Amino acid sequence: MSTSAHPYEALSPDLVLDAVESSGYLSDMRILALNSYENRVYQVGMEEGPPLIAKFYRPERWSDAQIQEEHDFTRDLLDLEVSVVPPLPDVEGHTLREYQGFRFALYPRQGGHAPNLDDFDQLLTLGRVLGRIHALGEARPFAHRPTLDVQSFAVDSYEFLLSESFIPESLRPSYETLGADLIHRLERIFADAEYTPIRLHGDCHPGNILWRDDAPHFVDFDDARNGPAVQDLWMLLSGEREQQTAQLSEIVEGYQEFCDFNFAELNLIEALRSLRIMNYSAWLARRWQDPAFPKSFPWFNTERYWGEHILELREQLAALDEPPLALF
Repeated sequence: MSTSAHPYEALSPDLVLDAVESSGYLSDMRILALNSYENRVYQVGMEEGPPLIAKFYRPERWSDAQIQEEHDFTRDLLDLEVSVVPPLPDVEGHTLREYQGFRFALYPRQGGHAPNLDDFDQLLTLGRVLGRIHALGEARPFAHRPTLDVQSFAVDSYEFLLSESFIPESLRPSYETLGADLIHRLERIFADAEYTPIRLHGDCHPGNILWRDDAPHFVDFDDARNGPAVQDLWMLLSGEREQQTAQLSEIVEGYQEFCDFNFAELNLIEALRSLRIMNYSAWLARRWQDPAFPKSFPWFNTERYWGEHILELREQLAALDEPPLALF
């Protein structure tokens, strides 16, 4: 399909329902848009049985092969009885569907709530499940999905923002200088790091983990890619350094029951946090022509936002000089 400034402008409720019913399901015409910005995700009621979740992929973001790798990874994890939610196959076993130019997938609805990261028993369990995910992830890398690296998350983000008119002129010199210094530091850290990239969840924050029946269910592998294992661990940390150390110690203890942890990757935690911060601002800027973004992120692209962003980058530059977390 051809894309415009608003790739989802043709994705009406009727089209969503028609797409779901084209897959052989009979809806009860109830549809609820769920919080999702990169893609569009809806809960669709069924005449019989529980609702389904319909995920419509953003046009031109991922290739068919890249989407299929995500699907296959989650299916393989489920076959190992890992708590993930893979897409439902059609009668021919295909999980990637198409309707009127939109690619989409259907999922069973998974209930639950975010894990309690102050509960060490839950952290231990999370570590065990992540260890099982990574034990499969390290068997072979993704062939089509990208790798989490400084170029794609930091350099490309930095260059894009400087090429556009988002950053106020009064703050551009600060951003340009600080960003260059930060990228130079990040490149050195990753060059010195000794690790083997593996298949990751990629965006393993608490919102993508649903806790139910004393077990975590990992959802939304849309950002799955190759990268260091610690990428799927550090976003579960919060609080001051002492608290983060205790949390990470518990996670790694569970993790190592199923997969070896490379302690050298602890040096990458603040670098990975820096990459996420830089990539996030560029992501918002790249999607600003999508009408959903100005409505959902009204604070973005203001002078206050960019001033706080520059301050955050300055704090990250200082954090890179701090010693890494040392586990118990």
